[in-house]
Amino acid sequence: MIAEPEFTLGVEEEYLLVDPESRDLVAEPPEELMLACRQRLGEARVSPEFLRAQIEVGTSVCPGIADADRQLRELRRHVIEAAGEYGLGVIAASTHPSAEWHLQKHTPKQRYDALAKDLQAVVRRLVICGMHVHVGVADADLRIDLMNQVGYFLPHILALTTSSPFWRGEETGLMSYRLTVFDALPRTGLPDYMASAGEYDRLVSQMIRAGILEDGSKIWWDVRPSSRFPTLEMRIADVCTSIDDAVTVAALYQCLLRMLYRLRRNNQRWRIYPQTLIRENRWLAQRFGCDGDLIDLGRGERVAYADLLEELIDMLDEDAGALGCRDAVHHARKILARGTSARRQLAVYHKVLESGAGKDEALQAVVDWLMAETARGTGARPACGG
Repeated sequence: MIAEPEFTLGVEEEYLLVDPESRDLVAEPPEELMLACRQRLGEARVSPEFLRAQIEVGTSVCPGIADADRQLRELRRHVIEAAGEYGLGVIAASTHPSAEWHLQKHTPKQRYDALAKDLQAVVRRLVICGMHVHVGVADADLRIDLMNQVGYFLPHILALTTSSPFWRGEETGLMSYRLTVFDALPRTGLPDYMASAGEYDRLVSQMIRAGILEDGSKIWWDVRPSSRFPTLEMRIADVCTSIDDAVTVAALYQCLLRMLYRLRRNNQRWRIYPQTLIRENRWLAQRFGCDGDLIDLGRGERVAYADLLEELIDMLDEDAGALGCRDAVHHARKILARGTSARRQLAVYHKVLESGAGKDEALQAVVDWLMAETARGTGARPACGG
């Protein structure tokens, strides 16, 4: 019998560095900034990303949501304060409102040099940031079983996190434009159905033998078995501008895996639906965030996201209680009521336009709002625009 997983947590977030005066991305931040961040946080918890304008942070292993919450606030605070010492601002958003991708420079590192050579313009366009949540599941076959089932709920998670409504200074009409950029990479999107951990390992080995990749870390599915840790890693989410929202998303994913394990323990399981239908929900979440509908695949009809979220919260109540994260899960209702980062960015943008200002000024106001909201709840003082 498989021992019950510990359901420990680890959360990774990616941020963008901006110039508080121009509000543009900083293509060449000082090398000393990363050193300053590592002096504050340690080398294991902060690292460069593919673009030099990005910084990635990650918690250590967290026994529960309270520790993840504390660590995320600490990580954001130190990065914001370190960046401030060099006159830079930090935003947690999956796209910058107006940045031009061709002006960015990638981090000089062997892995990133190889990506730039192999993927060319596809990877150079990755001026995007995400949030990844790891949940500890020690048994490899159980990780695969849960991966097969949790795919149904990934669009529900994406809808709560949308933070990328702009691209190169234009309203895209999508709440998560990030995924349209990321999906141009190979080995992205929803994972294939796998019968066992052995089948997954054979797939990875086959790709390694074919010279397609060096290891499983270059499989960039929306959810995947981590190649570094005994975890199931959720990767579909936009990075949340509000740290409270980020904590909620981590708690929801943790509860979903416990709920699916609980079903399995009782000789039940979540039905496996055609990926075509789940991809439709993924698209609806990209397009409308939590303001629209998703398909209830059991009923076979579109249902308001608000109703689906309420059903989800009720379904996860036992798990939220057992994991000590009810407050974080219930915060999802607040996200729905006041809107995700994408909706709030658009509200700032249109308010400034309606005041008679121009498009550039409206986009700058969005960046100012992002800097302030990224810092909220961390104790750090956000950079101020000119």
